[in-house]
Amino acid sequence: MSASKNSQVKTLNTPMLFTYSHPNSVISDQFRAIRANLHFLTKEKTCKLILITSPETGEGKSTTAANLAVSMAQQEGKILLIDANLRDPAIQDIFNVPNNEGLIDILKTEGSFERAVHQTRIENLDILTSGSSLSHFVELLGTNTMQNLLTKLSAFYDAILIDSSSLLTSPETRVLSAYCDGVILTLKRDKTTVKKIEETKKVLDIAGAKLVGVVMHEK
Repeated sequence: MSASKNSQVKTLNTPMLFTYSHPNSVISDQFRAIRANLHFLTKEKTCKLILITSPETGEGKSTTAANLAVSMAQQEGKILLIDANLRDPAIQDIFNVPNNEGLIDILKTEGSFERAVHQTRIENLDILTSGSSLSHFVELLGTNTMQNLLTKLSAFYDAILIDSSSLLTSPETRVLSAYCDGVILTLKRDKTTVKKIEETKKVLDIAGAKLVGVVMHEK
């Protein structure tokens, strides 16, 4: 069984997608290493649910999520990237797709997800953007509706990556972390403080989330 898709992506924002534009680069090698570690840590899962977040804003969540999704699609079967960063969505810009219908629209109507999923130019990689109506619906991410949607999507994909809002400023991300098999934390050198890292780890522990990796951005 396969989901129907929206129109294909015409152009990709390749400067941000190093794993697509420079597959033999050192950066791509690093994402392949992350991919391999995720496979080992979640190898017993039929579908892997991975949340990508950070302590605060501007620490590279979306870039990490997009490049990891590309790397996984190149190797591990069908991948879905969900933009659950309703406060500052970016996946639609990276993949150059419309954002007039997406995650939040599905959650509001509890409708079928097939109409909102976009097929990218990258084989085996689909994306679900944040959606058109962002204000006042952030709390939907922490409901059974979101959990049920992830369960439905898991029947179609080998792995689902979720780009989220920053953990310390977004209560909904804390709830999302508990729904997932693992959390990848993105940090930025000379920006993310040790104190914020410690606070983030404490929040993840309270949520019962499993930290499976850390990505440090140099700039």
